[in-house]
Amino acid sequence: MSNQEMLDKLRDIIVSQNITGCAAATQEALDAGLTAVEIINGGLSVGMKIVGDKFEAAEIYLPQIMMSAKAMNAAMEILIPILEQEKGPNDEGVGLAITYVQEGDIHDIGHRLVTTMLGANGFKILDMGVDVPNDKIVEEVAKYKGKKVLLVGSALMTTSMLGQKDTVSMLAEEGLRDAVKIMFGGAPVSDAWIAEIGADATAENAADAARVALNLMQ
Repeated sequence: MSNQEMLDKLRDIIVSQNITGCAAATQEALDAGLTAVEIINGGLSVGMKIVGDKFEAAEIYLPQIMMSAKAMNAAMEILIPILEQEKGPNDEGVGLAITYVQEGDIHDIGHRLVTTMLGANGFKILDMGVDVPNDKIVEEVAKYKGKKVLLVGSALMTTSMLGQKDTVSMLAEEGLRDAVKIMFGGAPVSDAWIAEIGADATAENAADAARVALNLMQ
């Protein structure tokens, strides 16, 4: 089997939500000489992009997309230790992504998918979970001042989305706004909202989030 055929196999396994098969195919690709980065960028992430597009087009639903995410997580359990070994002691890689769901909101499907996609694309992940108050967010950002940090907040409801404005304001008050890139997502979040509150970006869907995030960190 050629390298491209192995990558295509990984892509198709993600799309078909084959959790056990994904781990096995990942190990097979490693044994054949493919690198962790090649497996992620050429196979797994391609599959998740297809899944994200199908979800947006209402061709698949939440149970299917979560099974694909679990399949990818099974592969990442194998690949993350390899990626860590390849980094030097002072190598920050792409950067740290601090991910969370805004206070007052416990809807975490999109949050988990975006977190998975960011991890698959080289970000170190600090997942704060759901219903996270702004003072805790500011506290975490302060710990990593001077590092490459991306703040990724999610809100599914308009009421919790309003808290994103306070997040930006509080970071500015603490002198931390310029120390972090800020990406917000969720159904009510728009480009106009991002511009209004002074954040940096949003993404159309979980599959697009990694591309936007990587562009922000360049």
